[in-house]
Amino acid sequence: MEQSSTSALLQGTVLDLASDVVSALRSGDHVRAGSTLTGGGAGEGVARAAVRVLGADTLLPSLLLGVPPEPGQLAVFKDAVAAHPPRADAAPTVVWSHWAMTRALRRTGPPLDGPLAGGPGAEPDARWLDGASWQFLTHQLAVLAPLALPGEECAVTRVARGRPVDVARGFVRAVRRRDWQQAAGAGRWLTLLDGVPDTLGLEAGLDFVRLMGGSDPRVALQLEAARLMPAVVLR
Repeated sequence: MEQSSTSALLQGTVLDLASDVVSALRSGDHVRAGSTLTGGGAGEGVARAAVRVLGADTLLPSLLLGVPPEPGQLAVFKDAVAAHPPRADAAPTVVWSHWAMTRALRRTGPPLDGPLAGGPGAEPDARWLDGASWQFLTHQLAVLAPLALPGEECAVTRVARGRPVDVARGFVRAVRRRDWQQAAGAGRWLTLLDGVPDTLGLEAGLDFVRLMGGSDPRVALQLEAARLMPAVVLR
């Protein structure tokens, strides 16, 4: 029973945190972006775990809009990165998510010290995507949607850039399966890629995802990122 209660609390905290980010992306208010983490509603461990779930997108308003993160929010984010480095047997998406979080810290926070000093470090291995089916590729890219940022370069971005038609196919499949989170994540990637087929109708597709799945703040977060990114140049 206690485990179920903790799981429900974590899920609720993730949704609240995603809602904060969506609100901040729409308003440019950094205080809204960090209200869940600094309001004291969730315990310290749950707050850190929620940040790990949302990943680098926790700091997305700072990355896209240039608004400084609230100090308490930044402290929880930094603790989440430092306290949970990937294990040696961690899945590639976990390793890449951690790398993306470290990169976000380097971009938005003061100089880092201790084990986090020196930037995000070398890129993780992306060979697990070599020869991936378009279905698997789209799923993995949706999980790693926080890596989809304008002007940012990494191995995962290069894989996506080389397969725009496959990502478009995955977007259509996700919409047909009513998997709005995957559709929104794939759509976010597609806004950054050249060579997306005009016949896809990406803008109308994203509007449909917003209509059908936009009440989920995790979906809304990806859609807001997709809306903002084409006009953003990261410093």
